[in-house]
Amino acid sequence: MNMINARDLYKDFGKLAVLRGVSLEVGQGEVVAVIGPSGSGKSTLLRCLNRLESIDRGTIEIAGETLAASGSAGQSHYAADADIRRICRKMGMVFQQFNLFPHLTVLENVIEAPLTVKGLKPEQIIPAAKELLCKVGLWDKRDSYPSRLSGGQKQRVAIARALAMQPAIMLFDEPTSALDPELTGEVLRAMRQLAREHMTMVIVTHEMAFAREVAQRVVFMDRGEIIEAGLPEDIFSRPAHPRTQAFLAYQGV
Repeated sequence: MNMINARDLYKDFGKLAVLRGVSLEVGQGEVVAVIGPSGSGKSTLLRCLNRLESIDRGTIEIAGETLAASGSAGQSHYAADADIRRICRKMGMVFQQFNLFPHLTVLENVIEAPLTVKGLKPEQIIPAAKELLCKVGLWDKRDSYPSRLSGGQKQRVAIARALAMQPAIMLFDEPTSALDPELTGEVLRAMRQLAREHMTMVIVTHEMAFAREVAQRVVFMDRGEIIEAGLPEDIFSRPAHPRTQAFLAYQGV
């Protein structure tokens, strides 16, 4: 079963066409890397998948459930609000910025959403939170506040926080772009572990080597369109489209 089935997505910001007929399917357990120049619509695509942005036209299905569908007039109609919330809880998202609560400790940041959204009790979520923080190598920082963490540590807490809601899909929007190069590796290691565990992931990234290593499929976007998609070896070694070739050459690939 496809965990994500997005068909013919259009999104405009005023007169600016940001997505122009984008279609993307992601199978269960598949890792898809989305690459391309800044402003190509990569982040907007992710934000439309989990309803942080609304599409103008197109259809989005998440784990077999319809989030949005095109009506007879061509405009997209969304599911009822309660259904939107339920469907979107199947997805966790990690952003460029960490967005941690500064007044909460690392552990409190991780358990906050399960407590408030799912209504769980601390004793129900803390064992899972411990497991997640151990997974990202930060259990020893559980009582620290975000101001005492490095950027890489903050992003790993953000990953653990997203996983605490037990999503079926993880969306990553350039999770290392705000980090110094020496801190990038620790975040990528946590994401590699998720890939080994067959978590369904869509990763917008400028880390070409990471995309080549971890992704099972690579999608190249430019000017709001998917220009080329395929196996990492094909995209990085034998790109077919001139725009893909030019982008990768600029990246030194």
